[in-house]
Amino acid sequence: MQSAAEKTISIAIVEDIRDIREGLTTLINFTDGFTCIGSYRSMEEAMPRIAANVPDVLLSDIGLPGMDGIEGIRRLKADHPEMNVLMITVFDDDERIFDALCAGATGYLLKRTPPAKLLENIREAVSGGAPMSPEVASRVIKLFREVRPATRVDHDLTPHETRLLKLLVDGHNYTTAAEELGVSYNTIKFHMRHIYEKLQVHSKSEAVSLALKARIV
Repeated sequence: MQSAAEKTISIAIVEDIRDIREGLTTLINFTDGFTCIGSYRSMEEAMPRIAANVPDVLLSDIGLPGMDGIEGIRRLKADHPEMNVLMITVFDDDERIFDALCAGATGYLLKRTPPAKLLENIREAVSGGAPMSPEVASRVIKLFREVRPATRVDHDLTPHETRLLKLLVDGHNYTTAAEELGVSYNTIKFHMRHIYEKLQVHSKSEAVSLALKARIV
């Protein structure tokens, strides 16, 4: 019985440029431990074939005729969540990288990736990694820093502050909230100042709106 390390990795390819598609197929089939079980020029051609024989790893371009690679992997991952998908493309812009990863790509590689490195990346994906070309990895880190939600600002409320905010969402005003919590009106005002600061809002209506949108309560 083969160990996980010895198991032959099955791969499918979606690439519209014939020379690249055939080059990848040859590389994979002539390397021990790898086998290409399908090679397609479009997502429309690939999807029914992949459904009948799901590979361990799908190598997919983004710029394809008809359905693009990002939409294709979004649909494929919905049906085959266990399949690893590596984008292999010339595009290294933030939007495509972000969209591909959100669609379910396991990793993102540029077409200039050397053959030996590509095979290493495929093994890494099967082992649970998320391989990316160095240029892409640096952009992902930058993207994460820029677009990650401000969770500390929106959610760093004490249990008491969260309960107070919930009362306001439920329609209470400062006076009735004070009665409900058994505290003074001025105590409510004191806590609301802290809530406004943490949520970066300036009014009760803004706080309630943000609480609902961000599902804080």
